[in-house]
Amino acid sequence: MNTVVDNAPYMALVDNDPHSARLLTRMLLAHGSPAIECFGDAADGRARLEAVLADPEGNWPSLLIVDLKAHSGANVEFVRSIHALMRQKGVPVVVMAHTLDQASRETLHEAGAAAVFFRQAELDAYRREAAGIVSFWARNQRLDAVGM
Repeated sequence: MNTVVDNAPYMALVDNDPHSARLLTRMLLAHGSPAIECFGDAADGRARLEAVLADPEGNWPSLLIVDLKAHSGANVEFVRSIHALMRQKGVPVVVMAHTLDQASRETLHEAGAAAVFFRQAELDAYRREAAGIVSFWARNQRLDAVGM
């Protein structure tokens, strides 16, 4: 649940590395994102997503970011497992991937990712990716989420 303000927009993050989650959260906030709720790793994230989205009166995330590094297929497996739920609830999913080759991007899109961003190693490039995620979020807001 978003603890900042009831019904304020927020992004949810599923990440199996707490250090990575803190870094991405700081970068996103620095680029003007709404609050970030860390939902934990794949197992905890899925359970938390299901609980949050099961409440029709609850405050749902306006974007889900998936950044799993357990093995090369972790992102695809997770996105595939939540695709129907996220589509039904209208919550877009973006993925931080370790590679951006065309085949990997296509696999993630086919699994249900709305966008794929590259997990950059260089700090300035990482900042640009975070800015891209915030831009994607801003362009994909539901009108009711912004009071229209």
